[in-house]
Amino acid sequence: MKTITLHDKKFRPYIQYDRIMEAIDQVAARLNADFRGCSDVPILLCVLNGSVLFTSELMKRLDFDLELMTMKLSSYEGTASTGTVHEDMAITGDVRGRRVIVIEDIVDTGTTVVALRDKLVEKEAAEVRICTMLLKPEVYNKPLKLDYVGLEIPNRFIVGFGLDYDQLGRNYKDIYVIDS
Repeated sequence: MKTITLHDKKFRPYIQYDRIMEAIDQVAARLNADFRGCSDVPILLCVLNGSVLFTSELMKRLDFDLELMTMKLSSYEGTASTGTVHEDMAITGDVRGRRVIVIEDIVDTGTTVVALRDKLVEKEAAEVRICTMLLKPEVYNKPLKLDYVGLEIPNRFIVGFGLDYDQLGRNYKDIYVIDS
């Protein structure tokens, strides 16, 4: 793995693809244990754009019936969170009375995931579970329990495997950290 440059920033290798796949295997095993044989059909809610690769890999490993929905939220500009969550695209279906598994790429302060959970509760989802590929525990400061976490990482700015810096870098299969 080599360093990459996106816009004005350099990034160095951080988490290799094989390690990401191991984490996804572990998350999928937990989801399968919790949902295998369920009588309803839960919704997998992919939060665009960052969660596309994680959702795709995760879905291949799930052995229960599910329905896929998407929505798009944003709260980042450049390398920092604005602290404000914008709904760029509404959810693509009705969650009323349904169990929803939110699929996030990364949770840091938790502002976005809490706002999303509140929105789903407002839309009368029967249950909301949170699944994230990555968690930054040192900055996560919300009381909301995260049900499924792939990997915990330090509070560093990363790109790759769906994560971006001003829309670039999502397509890399490995994850890179900003080289400060």
